[in-house]
Amino acid sequence: MKWSEIRQIFPERCVLVEAIKSETRGRERIIDEMSVISDFENGNAAWKVYKKLHAENQSRELYIFHTNNKEVIVIEQPYLGVRRRV
Repeated sequence: MKWSEIRQIFPERCVLVEAIKSETRGRERIIDEMSVISDFENGNAAWKVYKKLHAENQSRELYIFHTNNKEVIVIEQPYLGVRRRV
């Protein structure tokens, strides 16, 4: 499903989605197709479900977005690991 379709079906909602078709361009993750797992009134409820699903399978590409956003923008940041004091 495209983001424009999701915005029409779930207005004014937080949605937990899984990326079906995506690619990286520079540092931006472009999500062309996504599947809605569930919709929520607030981000806290979505976050609880996200954490549960992510713990079960970390290879799934899951995101939480609010449908007020006209575009989906995901900026990738490299994981630098845990830093410690020297």
